[in-house]
Amino acid sequence: MTDQDTRAQLSATVAEAALGVPGVAFLRPGLAGLLRTAGRSGPAGVRIGRAGGADSHDSWTAEVFVVLRRGHRAVDVTRAVRAAVLRAVTDPAAVTVGVVAAVTVGVTVTGFA
Repeated sequence: MTDQDTRAQLSATVAEAALGVPGVAFLRPGLAGLLRTAGRSGPAGVRIGRAGGADSHDSWTAEVFVVLRRGHRAVDVTRAVRAAVLRAVTDPAAVTVGVVAAVTVGVTVTGFA
């Protein structure tokens, strides 16, 4: 599996996991994502990259940009999104995304709907 294939599968898995969390209205890219949308593949609101460092061959970072439903506490939803994403990308029974040693997940609330 190529690096690009793994990135695309991780993006789709992360987006699906985040959207399944109660309190998430939808995903929305940050400003940098909006500026890069034209040449970008994968779901909006998810940015996947390689983790830095010498041991990063199978380590990834996932940034998720969410819009929350009103009436939900941001801290509770962001924690739930992070947990759901980690479960989805590390559970071999859930989705096969190739060899992924570690994923660091960041969640940013970009608004309320």
